[in-house]
Amino acid sequence: MPMRLFLALFFWLVLPLAARAALPFPVGTVDFREVDETYVAEGIVEAVKQSTVAAQITGRIVELNFDVGDYVKQGQVIARIDESVVGAQAAGSEAQVAQARALLENAKANYERARQLFEQKFISQAALDKAVADYRAAQAQASAALAGAGAAGATRRFATLVAPYSGVVSARHVEVGEMALPGKPIMTGFDPKDLRVEVSVPEYKVPAVRALSRATVEIPAIRKWVKATQITILPAADMRTHTTRVRLDLPPDSREIYPGMFARAHFAVGRAKKLLVPAQAVLRRSELTAVYVVDAKDRLTLRQIRLGEAAGEGWMEVLAGLMPGEKVALDPVAAGIYLKSGRRKD
Repeated sequence: MPMRLFLALFFWLVLPLAARAALPFPVGTVDFREVDETYVAEGIVEAVKQSTVAAQITGRIVELNFDVGDYVKQGQVIARIDESVVGAQAAGSEAQVAQARALLENAKANYERARQLFEQKFISQAALDKAVADYRAAQAQASAALAGAGAAGATRRFATLVAPYSGVVSARHVEVGEMALPGKPIMTGFDPKDLRVEVSVPEYKVPAVRALSRATVEIPAIRKWVKATQITILPAADMRTHTTRVRLDLPPDSREIYPGMFARAHFAVGRAKKLLVPAQAVLRRSELTAVYVVDAKDRLTLRQIRLGEAAGEGWMEVLAGLMPGEKVALDPVAAGIYLKSGRRKD
């Protein structure tokens, strides 16, 4: 083959491939795919385990060991309340126990003497009955004192607040030095390993949701999709809105998700073929929804499109503007910079 002809073939076949490989952004393909037909419901992420630890005694807060965002293990001390008041009450209860025991021993000794004297017929039945009554009264008084001491001891233990389970502190309601009162919230926390999303579903959609019992949860704020591990349809309907509450359990490793976040539940209600485009290729600017289309010669064109609903993680349904097999830039920002640079005007 003549050298001139070889070079011509080289520049005609090889250079376009090199130009394609030199694109500074990845490229994806628009294509038909079989995906779930979904029904979308909006809801809020909530914690299955969420509780507020409150004070049970009166006293000044002297110690707070954790703040918002801290992870606390079960049994760790989260706060302490000054126990001087309850300590004095406990000491008084212990003194009452000692007094009651002394009175009980004296009443028992009097009863034993009265019983012996009655057997020897030195005292009357009435005197013996009085000794028995005094002894029983002393026993009751000792039991009451012991119970009071136990309650005082339990109250003293309330000065130390511990975490009921492992979790993350979501709110701190007090500061060191403030006065704690029975029922006053101290800290609120939740278990991040046990989250769920609760949504309202119209009654007529419940049979379809129950039929496949499969759903994916979208967290728009962090652009994350997770599969629900379990779907629970509550057996009750709201008579005003005619909706039923549905709970979707999230997997235990749902990082970056926390209670209160907005979520969308995509319930699978059937299967269908749809024209899909990678979600990362979509460029949204105000009212414009578009993609950068890459033709066979690596030329870029910004094309407006019309989208349908999300079709699972990483895909969007295309209603108009694209054809099957077309290539789109997966990084629209990089594609826009590349187009403005004027390097591909031909």
